[in-house]
Amino acid sequence: MSVFRTEKVVVLGLGYVGLPLAVALAKKFDVTGLDIDTRRVEELQAGTDRTREVEPEALKASTLALTSTPDDCRGADIYIVTVPTPVDGDNQPDLRPVVGATRSLAALLDPARKPIVVYESTVYPGVTEEVCGPLIEEVSGLERGKDFFLGYSPERINPGDREHTVDRIVKVVAGENSEVLERLAALYGAATSAGVFRAASIKAAEAAKVIENAQRDINIAFMNEITQIFAKLDLSIWDVLEAAGTKWNFLKFQPGLVGGHCIGVDPYYLSFRAQQLGQEPNVILAGRSINDRMGAWVADTLHERRGGAGSALVMGLTFKENVPDLRNSKVIDVIRRLEERGHTVTIHDPLADAAEARHEYGVKLDGGALERSYDLVVVAVPHEAYRDLPDDKLASLVAEGGLLADLKNLYARRTISGVERWSL
Repeated sequence: MSVFRTEKVVVLGLGYVGLPLAVALAKKFDVTGLDIDTRRVEELQAGTDRTREVEPEALKASTLALTSTPDDCRGADIYIVTVPTPVDGDNQPDLRPVVGATRSLAALLDPARKPIVVYESTVYPGVTEEVCGPLIEEVSGLERGKDFFLGYSPERINPGDREHTVDRIVKVVAGENSEVLERLAALYGAATSAGVFRAASIKAAEAAKVIENAQRDINIAFMNEITQIFAKLDLSIWDVLEAAGTKWNFLKFQPGLVGGHCIGVDPYYLSFRAQQLGQEPNVILAGRSINDRMGAWVADTLHERRGGAGSALVMGLTFKENVPDLRNSKVIDVIRRLEERGHTVTIHDPLADAAEARHEYGVKLDGGALERSYDLVVVAVPHEAYRDLPDDKLASLVAEGGLLADLKNLYARRTISGVERWSL
């Protein structure tokens, strides 16, 4: 089962995770990228990646084949599933994207090729073998371990991160037997310069991924909690962290709005599984609760600081800086709470897609928002475009008697004359 250049690989899902992986693998293998979003495929075929994870030159130069037609992907040797794993309105795991992708690929498997189905989507331990495997058997009529095999390699994409790209990070791999494991180690090892780590089992690899993000979530929750405590003492968290950070073993986490497709979601997968097993995940859920309430706390604090409602500008809607990714952005919590408190809110973001903002959150982006002044200006996302604004431009955004709220301490070293400022 050695890997050859002629081996056929299919990557299902061409988003933030799937596209960079498919492009990296296509440098060594025969790779087809499948996405059910025809608009997405057409954009990629034209050399445009709206996620900005793959540069246009790299996309155009890639040998990656692109399709929105599942039939084009029949008879591959390896299928890699990279679809999202969100939560529903009750913060319960929503496995519908994974289930849908599994059903689709099950109909494409050729048992003569002994295909491997690899999941990269973040799930709770057990999903690959206890949910996906049986579903493939049910749909295809094939037998796992004989006609097809399972593997898992958790995604570690950090949107906007140009250092820890998929071709430079250690890839954890797991297979249902040693032969599958070595085949996946060879596949992923050919795509990354950092090497691979062979996990003890598929469940161990699933668990490793979900705790990576749960750990960050809990640490940020601590930061958010002490931020709220220090606010009552009229202490800036940034001043406290600057002092505490001089200790050699102090963990340098920061407070903020915790959203996105991983940190704000994955802990719910782990807590769901724990509760299924009769174990109450107190620490995990406490952290989630603190972080989920942070947006409303920020809005309430600013409302009280302002002494009432007025016009408000929120700068940044994406879930983090310098990316167009709007998924699970907690900035919307600040916006909605300000509106509940009577503020008229204008939203600006230089990177977010206006149509996606309307679809996801029902809000309008105002491209000309930086040409007016407001009673309250909230710099919610530290985009580079906002960092580059000159002092006089920032001052012009704040009406007389207004407040500039800098949530990520972006302008800590800046002198903005005549403007009242607030930060966490």
